[in-house]
Amino acid sequence: MASEYVTFSDLRTAAYCPRKLYYRRTHEDDPDPPSRVDAIRDLERRYEELLAAPAGTLADEPIAVPSVDYRETLAATRERLADEGEWDRLRDPRDRNRLVTGRDCRGVVHKVLADPIEPVLVSSGAPPDRGVWESQSVQAVAAAKALAWEHEQPVERAWLEYPAYGVVRSVSTTVRRTARYRRALRTVRELDGPPPRTTNRSKCESCEYAGECGVRTRTLRSLLGFGRS
Repeated sequence: MASEYVTFSDLRTAAYCPRKLYYRRTHEDDPDPPSRVDAIRDLERRYEELLAAPAGTLADEPIAVPSVDYRETLAATRERLADEGEWDRLRDPRDRNRLVTGRDCRGVVHKVLADPIEPVLVSSGAPPDRGVWESQSVQAVAAAKALAWEHEQPVERAWLEYPAYGVVRSVSTTVRRTARYRRALRTVRELDGPPPRTTNRSKCESCEYAGECGVRTRTLRSLLGFGRS
């Protein structure tokens, strides 16, 4: 590896699909995040403004659900986190967009909370029905480990925010999640040549390397039943 540190993004990709990480490494281009990603992440700073705004004005915002549903979800999120004493901490973090470096990995933490120290990752995508995606939990554990290393104290929880949906969830650094993080770390460090293709072909549908990888994805034509013998 070019560096002794594994990046958070490599860990997340390895947890999602090691073969995708291999192809990403073979391409030298590393495009900047699209402007829409930045716009979605910026919603996180404006939750109170979005809750106070007339519902009709939210149509111009990069939210992923109808305006009424968005406001209801975000209001419920605020109420739940306020009852838990977490809302103000999440709204007024100790630091933002900070590069953190641990013993094994490094990457950007979108927010660092104080008392106790906890990392927050802001996702531009959709949350699962419950919890967080496994690849994101690996990244969250990596962020917690890096902060713990820097501050020389345990970090037992991380947060995932999905601003386009008004959803905020926490992730505990359990033994099982830490084991997944260690497994992803080992995968990144030992990556040498293309790993086997994933058996979960749903991951291939939106993968930019699907053609190069050689997997067959289900096209709209096949989903509608055309082309079958």
